[in-house]
Amino acid sequence: MIKPARIQVRFADCDMMGHVNNAVYLSYFEQARMHYFEQLVGSEWDYQKQGTLLVKNELTYLKPVFLHDFPEISLHLIEVGGKSFTFGYEVRVDGELRTTGASKLVCFDFRSNKSVEVFPELIEAFKKLDDKT
Repeated sequence: MIKPARIQVRFADCDMMGHVNNAVYLSYFEQARMHYFEQLVGSEWDYQKQGTLLVKNELTYLKPVFLHDFPEISLHLIEVGGKSFTFGYEVRVDGELRTTGASKLVCFDFRSNKSVEVFPELIEAFKKLDDKT
């Protein structure tokens, strides 16, 4: 099991109401994806050769996250298709669920500039993730 990504909330992340701005969560999800990808495929993965493109994000805000909170983001696999896969996210503070979300990514070959089948190495690596389907 991979430990959730722990996020440091920056002052600049917060809005006038004192909580993390809605748009910042997309950056947090990106940080969580990179945290998990490093655990899944290692830091030597060649993203130019075996890349991914983000094609869709969804978020549901349940409760705000504040400046002095330490959110942890867990990532799970929702679905694997022919050329795409979908991750789900849970943002928790002290164990309390604050936000949920999902991101659909497409596997992409940047040399040929086209989408490709999900890389077999990713499919194998996804076995290390919780499946919430």
